[in-house]
Amino acid sequence: MLGLLARNWWALALRGVLAILFGVIAWIWPDLTVRALVLLFGAYALVDGVFAIVAAATGAGGRRWWALVIEGLLGIAVGLITMVWPDLTALALLYFIASWAIITGVLEIFAAFELRREIEGEWLLGLGGLASILFGLILIVFPGDGALALIWLIGAYAIFFGALLIGLAWRVRSMGDRQPPETAVGA
Repeated sequence: MLGLLARNWWALALRGVLAILFGVIAWIWPDLTVRALVLLFGAYALVDGVFAIVAAATGAGGRRWWALVIEGLLGIAVGLITMVWPDLTALALLYFIASWAIITGVLEIFAAFELRREIEGEWLLGLGGLASILFGLILIVFPGDGALALIWLIGAYAIFFGALLIGLAWRVRSMGDRQPPETAVGA
């Protein structure tokens, strides 16, 4: 595997550079990044819906062809709604993330109370649950700032991950220089 990675070190480096570029773009143009991600989702939902209907029409769904038609129509509808109202879609996604954070936070706090009979340090789970609830509430109260913060986090992650890939590419490349040449089997 090292030999394969060493020969293709440039692919790792290219992935790293692209990730860093995406991260920088997310920081410089967060509004554009949100819009692009939403429109990409809309395009995916639209195409997926069309393919579901094609699968139903060609008989790939068997006796449940109607389920594929419904799935396809919903996918097309979601895709079109996303394309027509991308800001509404972004806001709905933000509220979905906020709701998820609040619900999981409440469940984590309940789990911490249950765990206090079993282990010490359960307060850490409870504190994590409280952080999830606060995160969700901040997203609901300040949706614009919450969306911006999420994009900045995604950008930071992309830059960090890209730097790690470039570091790995550099290391694999230098290790490949030290690899003995491959020999033919049975030679």
